Amino acid sequence: MAPYGEFWRQMKSIFVLQLLSNQRVQSFHIVREEETALQMKKIEESASSSSALNLSEIFTLLTNDMVCRAAVWRKYSGEESGKKFMLLLKNFVGLLGSIDVGDFIPWLTWINHVTGFYAKLDRVANEIDEFLEQVVEERTNALKRKSDGDERVEDEGREDFLDILLRIHTDNTAVDRDCIKALILDTFSAGTDNTATVLEWAMTELLRHPIVMNKVQYEVGEILKGKPQITADDLEEMNYLKAVIKETVRLHPPIPLIVREASEDVRVMGYDIEARTMVMINAWAIGKDPVSWVEPEEFQPERFMNSSIDFRGHDFELTPFGAGRRGCPGTSFAMVTNEFVLANLMHKFNWALPDGAKREHLDMTECPGVTIRRRIPLLAVATPCHC
Repeated sequence: MAPYGEFWRQMKSIFVLQLLSNQRVQSFHIVREEETALQMKKIEESASSSSALNLSEIFTLLTNDMVCRAAVWRKYSGEESGKKFMLLLKNFVGLLGSIDVGDFIPWLTWINHVTGFYAKLDRVANEIDEFLEQVVEERTNALKRKSDGDERVEDEGREDFLDILLRIHTDNTAVDRDCIKALILDTFSAGTDNTATVLEWAMTELLRHPIVMNKVQYEVGEILKGKPQITADDLEEMNYLKAVIKETVRLHPPIPLIVREASEDVRVMGYDIEARTMVMINAWAIGKDPVSWVEPEEFQPERFMNSSIDFRGHDFELTPFGAGRRGCPGTSFAMVTNEFVLANLMHKFNWALPDGAKREHLDMTECPGVTIRRRIPLLAVATPCHC
């Protein structure tokens, strides 16, 4: 959200190098494997009763646990404070997607006071700050006790993102305590919601298209050849699964409107755009443009087989994560997680809609916000797949 400039470049450099570089992303494979295995076990236990699973909730908890462990090496989902923070994150993302009338019509700012919008902003901001302050304070105290030689402080021989931020804080006055909390909040919110959204819509489309699901399961089974665990090398060979994810983010970009601010006066397609103009790029419409896509409303992963089009910002007909200097730096982190979780779901279980519901009746209504989640949580029934 910071204006483009030296400060923004410093913050992004820290973020990318210390958390989201390819080397760091690959180093988190143990976290992905352990957290995914825990969820697969829980799904298997629920599958024995043939009860419907809330996949929307499962994906949110799973991705949040992965992100928390990557950033601060600790999960909060099992704690009361963590459950409260998950609700705060949901409110935070919802507020980001709200329209502030005063931003566009200043003389109508008073409406936000009457509706309570500003009061809710203050409450959520203060509660999030209180939680993050506690996280940072606990780690600061632990590092101080460790430096004082306190042997009771746990030391697993690893330095996580929060440790690195606190170390940089001591050497760089530009990275103050608020910067640390803001970067951690970016990690928690974007890493949780965006990743869970892609998984949610991918499973939705697979449930609507059983033939596609069968193809994914066949591919996964052929590559694993009876192996119980999926490795990074296995994922590299799963081209159809990757195509399913590409088609998912084409139809359901997690962030449909990419907001940018023009840094200088520019002329685009005959329009004069002044510096500091807010520009909204409609990634949702780009992914459904009939000029670029054949049958753009249809879910057809095959369109990406033997295609060089990717979502990393080089092909402007598919820009779910933005492009250029302000493209999403967490794309690799999210995609590796999506591929690994989806491959495990396809490898270990068969899936169906609950109560014999027909796939054409599956509710596809979207919930408005910064990220576009399903309005109604995705429910599905899993049965173990012994293949």
